[in-house]
Amino acid sequence: MESVTPGGNPPTTTKLEPHRRELPLKVGTRGSPLARAQTANFLAILEHFCPVLRGQHVFQERIIMTTGDAVQDRALAEIGGKGLFAREIHDQLLAGAIDFAVHSLKDLETTLPDGISLACTLKREDARDVLILPPGHAVPDPASPYDALARGARIGSASVRRQAQLKHARPDLNFALLRGNVGTRLAKVAAGEVDASLLAYAGLRRLGLGARASVVLSPELMVPSAAQGIVGITVRSADTELLALLAGIEDPEAKAVATAERALLAALDGSCRTPIGGYARLLADGSLYLIGLVARADGSFLLRRTVTSARADAQAMGRELGLSLKADSPADIFAP
Repeated sequence: MESVTPGGNPPTTTKLEPHRRELPLKVGTRGSPLARAQTANFLAILEHFCPVLRGQHVFQERIIMTTGDAVQDRALAEIGGKGLFAREIHDQLLAGAIDFAVHSLKDLETTLPDGISLACTLKREDARDVLILPPGHAVPDPASPYDALARGARIGSASVRRQAQLKHARPDLNFALLRGNVGTRLAKVAAGEVDASLLAYAGLRRLGLGARASVVLSPELMVPSAAQGIVGITVRSADTELLALLAGIEDPEAKAVATAERALLAALDGSCRTPIGGYARLLADGSLYLIGLVARADGSFLLRRTVTSARADAQAMGRELGLSLKADSPADIFAP
């Protein structure tokens, strides 16, 4: 697990007084190795920022099984769509069973339930997707990585976004449902159950498995999921003390790019069957670049556009790009 340097104010400004709260502070997370690694990293950042929180009995991790974790044999679209990796965590937060929750921000709905707030976003890990090939496979040419896939190859994936982009580039490829945690999917590729797969580079790096990526795909070739590689922390909206504390570890760059990408996603308002991609980055001059993508699930239609604007306009630029993509896409793409 790689360390993350917190942003925001120095620790001396922290006002949280744990002796006035019921301890331990309970943090909710999914149970996958990646989710727990992200939670451990978040707590390390928080302890560094607020040394008074260091101690054996300050935090208690609560593992919460979500619908998305429990049902592994069906595509996400078939078991309820949005919020499948967050709904039960929201419930626990609202019930007071946990004090805050750690999420992969790409799994969070753009509109959170009443009473829950996104308290902060942490420094982004590499947002790109990677191609996973079996051990011993020839290293692909980064300039044309899909050439490494044999005609008719069977690709394991559960992501309609990844499938649509790959189908658009290579209509000859076949696809098989491949779900489970990172280790499970890597093992299935290694065992030959599928010829290749696509994963988020962020997850591999956070688990110390970055070397398992056969090739890292550029965001222009394979547009990532909105907020991919960013960890978000939610709390109850009424918990002003924790909201103030967590604002101190907000990463300003992650906040800017996440704002643009989530605004794009909200404007498109697609279902979980709609292939949507969004990726923003800060340019050398401080402006914000955003690429958005909408596609048909079978890859027969794909629209990709970019826009550059002032960082302060992140929300507006994301919304405007999303509306532009939606206006010029076939209506069936957004059908429920």
